[in-house]
Amino acid sequence: MWAFLNSSLFLPILLYYHFPCSVSSLYSSSCQLQGQFHLNELHKAGDVILGGLFQIHFFSIFPDLSFTSEPQQPTCHGFDVLGLRQAQAMAFAIDEINKNPNLLPNVTLGYSLYDNCLNLGIGFRAALSLASSQEEQVKLNETCVGIPPVIGIVGDSSSSSSIAISTVLGLYRVPMVSYFATCSCLSDRQKFPSFFRTIPSDAFQVRAVIQILKHFSWTWAGLLISDDDYGLYAARSFQSDLAQSGGGCLAYLEVLPWSKDTAELRRIVKVMKKSTARVVIVFAHESHMIDLMEEVVRQNVTGLQWIASEAWTSATVLQTPDLMPYLGGTLGIAIRQGEIPGFRDFLLQIRHELHLNTNNVNFTTSFGDQVSFDENGDVLPVYDITNWMWLPDGRTQVQSVGEVKKSPLKGEELTLDEDKIFWNFESKKPPRSVCSESCPPGTRMARKKGEPVCCFDCIPCSEGKISNVTDSTECTKCPEDFWSSPQRDHCVPMETEFLSYHEPLGICLAATSLLGTFFCAVVLGIFIYHQQTPIVRANNSELSFQLLLSLKLCFLCSLLFIGRPTLWTCQLRHVAFGISFVLCISSILVKTMVVLAVFQASKPGGGASLKWVGAVQQRWTVLVLTCVQAAICTAWLVSVSPAPYKNTQYYNDKIVYECVVGSTIGFAVLLAYIGFLALLSFLLAFLARNLPDSFNEAKHITFSMLIFGAVWVAFVPAYVSSPGKYADAVEVFAILASSFGLLVALFGPKCYIILVRPDRNTKKAILGRDKH
Repeated sequence: MWAFLNSSLFLPILLYYHFPCSVSSLYSSSCQLQGQFHLNELHKAGDVILGGLFQIHFFSIFPDLSFTSEPQQPTCHGFDVLGLRQAQAMAFAIDEINKNPNLLPNVTLGYSLYDNCLNLGIGFRAALSLASSQEEQVKLNETCVGIPPVIGIVGDSSSSSSIAISTVLGLYRVPMVSYFATCSCLSDRQKFPSFFRTIPSDAFQVRAVIQILKHFSWTWAGLLISDDDYGLYAARSFQSDLAQSGGGCLAYLEVLPWSKDTAELRRIVKVMKKSTARVVIVFAHESHMIDLMEEVVRQNVTGLQWIASEAWTSATVLQTPDLMPYLGGTLGIAIRQGEIPGFRDFLLQIRHELHLNTNNVNFTTSFGDQVSFDENGDVLPVYDITNWMWLPDGRTQVQSVGEVKKSPLKGEELTLDEDKIFWNFESKKPPRSVCSESCPPGTRMARKKGEPVCCFDCIPCSEGKISNVTDSTECTKCPEDFWSSPQRDHCVPMETEFLSYHEPLGICLAATSLLGTFFCAVVLGIFIYHQQTPIVRANNSELSFQLLLSLKLCFLCSLLFIGRPTLWTCQLRHVAFGISFVLCISSILVKTMVVLAVFQASKPGGGASLKWVGAVQQRWTVLVLTCVQAAICTAWLVSVSPAPYKNTQYYNDKIVYECVVGSTIGFAVLLAYIGFLALLSFLLAFLARNLPDSFNEAKHITFSMLIFGAVWVAFVPAYVSSPGKYADAVEVFAILASSFGLLVALFGPKCYIILVRPDRNTKKAILGRDKH
């Protein structure tokens, strides 16, 4: 037969610490007993007596107190098989000690065992009777010193009773060793110096329950407690440890009444029935559960997963066919059990056969468990995890499915064999017991106002933030250059945007730029091939070659605006653009000045004007005008240089790579200088537009400057209003359009004459003397 191990451990402790012992007595030389206490007692004579308090009954009934006559003894009912087994375990242990000549030679142990009826008043009176003896009259010697009636008391089973009794008996250093009082408050050695126990503190039991909750992901549970120190201290520890572990929340906390308060029990069960919590934890005694389950059955509250404290996890009175549909599958924290050799025969024959290791504070039991105590007098904690299994034939079996223990090396460990657990649900699986389902990745938990932390809403993370773990309380911002995925569960690289060679727009612009460069090369080849013809030699062929080269640079500089911006491309693109166009416009300006000078030289006395537009002067003029632009660019680069910039202002999920000009003033001065030269060329060409046909290149220059000006005037508003890569596209288009305008307007007519009308490529035709 299985029996509780703790019931056989208290005797070695008492004998080790307190045999033999004596206490100071406050008796006078003669003490008279004022009243007898006889209630469900069991005695055995001996040289030394040990007291014991056991829960043989669940309930007690006290007679009415009339205060006119001596009240009758209380009566008890509701037989507790477990309590009787524990009392017999003590009797069995004492009998085995008496049979062993090596333990207490020439000394016979006896015992006085009382039923506490799970009542503080009865237990307290029984303890005082044990400590003061039941003899009618006690005579003491002159020193008022004597051996007390009992050298120690085993018990009580209740924490509240143990607290009350040990508070009084501790004054006289009468030791108490409890086998069932688990309140963590009893670990205080200053308040309870003579109290010991062979069962772990509730502080460990509470943590064991929390480990079970976390193991099955039960974050939403109800807690029922008894209205005594056992329940109240357990609730306090449970709330504190649960909050620290972050393992869940309590859906409700209810205190079970001691008396059978039907209205209160009905209210508590309604709370359980209404709650969404599927797990109910009970730190209470068997008597509380009996009253509670009557109401649970009446309201037919099924579908709950019960977790039992050690106080009722082995209560056979609850393992009945009527209650198993409700309590089946219960998981419980049970005192470590073991089969004591010979105890079964003792119970059957009322004989005592027990072997104890005599190594009486740190020893090993016959079935291998190490027994030791810490500085607070608490035993090294170990609990069995039990499961109430409902067999097909209607029988109930309480099986061990794991253990939870604390070891010096590994700390607290929970071991469960889930395959052995019986779940009292249709699914045959652990239930779900949460207030709110876990938030999926991509969302964050938002607390519901006025509700526990386990009750929350799941709010999607905002743009640019993610949550890649469940039940996250906050969303994490993605790193720079990254954006949240559509599911908001991971960061993805931001889409980048710039005028690329791999997209249709970039390809078209690049192809047009290369086409313009090709046309410039073709025209240059034509002019070189026909450089001795009159139309090429007219108006300074050197300037024409220079202009074609500068136009080629204008076409090529547009390629710097295509591709991902880098520091060198950002700096070079505007410098190349500015210098190329100044070189081009200054060549046109000098051409216009040459036209005017030639016209003036054709007049009488105007030959002196040609000395100002000689070849050397033309080269120097173009060089000086270009150097001015180069100086502007140098000052711009030195002061605030253009640089690449990752712009996220246009789009949230896209990076626009662009070049910032750095200094707006520098860019404006660069454009203004080009505009000034273009305007000057236009004005001079406009003045020379009506010159004789021999000098009509001024008309072409005027037309080209009109095209150039129109393009760049339209460019400014289009550039400002275009976002991202389209701003670069607008600028490239303006460069290409103005370059093509200059190429066609200035060299188109000449190429037409050279290639199509060679008959007009004569000196007479150019001088206007050919009448054809």
